[in-house]
Amino acid sequence: MKILKDLQQKAYCYYEKKDQKSVLRVLLADGTSANVLYRMARFFIQCHLGIIGWFLLDVNKFLNGCVIGRGVEFDEGLVFMHPVGVVINGGVKGGKNIVIESGVVIGAAKNGLPVQVPVLGNDVFIGSGAKILGGITVGNNVKIGANAVVVKNVPDNATVVGIPGRVVQVDEE
Repeated sequence: MKILKDLQQKAYCYYEKKDQKSVLRVLLADGTSANVLYRMARFFIQCHLGIIGWFLLDVNKFLNGCVIGRGVEFDEGLVFMHPVGVVINGGVKGGKNIVIESGVVIGAAKNGLPVQVPVLGNDVFIGSGAKILGGITVGNNVKIGANAVVVKNVPDNATVVGIPGRVVQVDEE
């Protein structure tokens, strides 16, 4: 189940462990309810019970201040460290082990139709206040610094900072 993988990843972020005790400890941590509500909403939407899923996304918006579009698809290991102010466009797709801090916007850029949205790879960390905009691809094992504005493709193993976002480091792995 993806929700269990999400909780294990969050436990690893907090305690560098994925054991049962650490998972139980993160159940009450900030942002966990945003993960749970998102996963429940996705389940209902995929089971063609969209009205329940949409309701849960609205509950998430109300309780956590986290706006997640109806079509968002993240693989296992999604972590909202602090979900307040997070906005994710409904067309966004993301890989495994994505960590999202507060105030992050992952959204569209309307340069004509259709609207273009980002695609995120695996093992991506997105710092507080970062913006990822337009039809770009963010590679695997990427770190995006706080308040960076990313509008161009990001290669694998890169660190991005600044406005506009620029790659300052690429680790050879």
